[in-house]
Amino acid sequence: MMTRNSWKNRTRNWVASLVLALALPAAWANPAGVKLDHAPIDPSNTASLQRGAQHFMNYCLTCHGAQLARFDLLLRLGLTEDQVKKNLILTDAKMADYMTVVLNPKDAKNWFGVPPPDLSVEARVRGADWLYSYLRGFYRDDHRDSGWNNRVFHGVAMPNVLWELQGEQVLQPAEGGKPGELHGEKLVLASPGKLSPKEYDQFVADLVNYLVFIAEPARETRVHIGYGVMIFLAIAFVITRALKKEYWKDVH
Repeated sequence: MMTRNSWKNRTRNWVASLVLALALPAAWANPAGVKLDHAPIDPSNTASLQRGAQHFMNYCLTCHGAQLARFDLLLRLGLTEDQVKKNLILTDAKMADYMTVVLNPKDAKNWFGVPPPDLSVEARVRGADWLYSYLRGFYRDDHRDSGWNNRVFHGVAMPNVLWELQGEQVLQPAEGGKPGELHGEKLVLASPGKLSPKEYDQFVADLVNYLVFIAEPARETRVHIGYGVMIFLAIAFVITRALKKEYWKDVH
């Protein structure tokens, strides 16, 4: 039989677990405490999603897979099957195949220290702002084996694979700060890349837009259905309230 004190303790544990569960995503999304930039994405922008899909296939799918997404998912972006096969499937994979990579996890661990994570639901885990800030946050760091570090994910094992597009950034400490500090520092473009800063920001926004899409392909449909349900409930409430008044008008 549960006593009053044991019930209080169990209730307290449940509450503590709930608070921890709610707090963990925020802590995981930004462990370094760096202020994140807002990701200028638009899930309804088909052109942006198509560009993002192309960026993903060209730059990400070499090391990162998306094992919960299949290539036929790209048909939802307004592309034809022929366009997907010719422009986006760069291997002998079929339309119904999942977006996996040939990189051996053991080799990846030897090269990078950890296997590259699967990106199927990375946008839901990290958030669009985190991904946008992360992909723009790489800088040169001679103390790292890869030669790169990241302002958002300090000590990251991943090198900056987009450096030719972005250029090389360096971390400039805040006035009075020390090299390597994670707060108050400023990223400075020391060597320009193939894209201007504005063009690179758009490149990253399109890529993040696509990652948000594959993390929850039914999001737009769900949102539209949600709006319809809310409108229906609002109309039903008005009708129900009017019927209630009519039925009860003679009751005193």
